[in-house]
This record gives sequence, C-alpha cells and structure tokens, in this order.
Amino acid sequence: MKPQSRMPKFTKPELQIMEALWAHGALSIREIQQSFPAKGRPAYTTVQTVVYRLETKKAVRRTKKISNAHIFEATITRSTAHRSLVDNFLESFGGRTEPLIATLIDTGRLTLEEIQEAERILRKRSKREPST
Repeated sequence: MKPQSRMPKFTKPELQIMEALWAHGALSIREIQQSFPAKGRPAYTTVQTVVYRLETKKAVRRTKKISNAHIFEATITRSTAHRSLVDNFLESFGGRTEPLIATLIDTGRLTLEEIQEAERILRKRSKREPST
C-alpha cells in the first residue's frame, strides 16, 4: 500500500469501512456490510455509497471482480490514516500536544499506566534515533 501525498479526511462511516478492510483485507461490499454488528448494521446501499465515495477519494480500489461482485482493498494503511487524523485533530489545539494531554488527564481518559507506557516508548525511540 502506497502512502497518499495528501491524505483524505474521513467521516465516521468511512472510517468504519476502512477498519473492516484493514481488519479483514480485500472484501466485497456485502462482506463489508456483514462485518458490522447485526444491531445497527447499515443497509447494503449505504455501504455501497460510502465505498464508492472512498474509491473517489482513492482510499480504496477495486482489485478484482467475482461474478458480479467487486472486491475492494484499502490503498492506505491504518497507521497512515491514524497519523493524519491525529495531525488534523491537533490543529484544533494549535498543533500543541500539552492542552490535549491535559484534557485527557482531566477527563480520566489517560491513565498513569498509559503515560508510563508512553514514556517507555519515547525512551526506546530516543535510543534508536542518532543524536544530532
């Protein structure tokens, strides 16, 4: 999967479909629809519309056709999309992480254990990166 030069912005339904493709690989529209929980599952035509919108955004592509069903796969990775989502979200905080982290801590969505894990990851990354 090649990274996009300009990452498309995704709606919640688009992200849900991308998650299905990332989790299961190439799927038909029916298989994507069936990957949703039975309760609240979108209609086939809704999934089809969103998949075609993702195709226009070049986030998915048709890989083959089996009988009359097209098979679609993601053209961008989950981590690339997540990175773009985080970058776009941080724009609302002026690009600064401190206000976001403070809000996550204040609301109880970021635990001490998660902060400690983040510290471990940062230490590991700083050991791998050469000093400048």
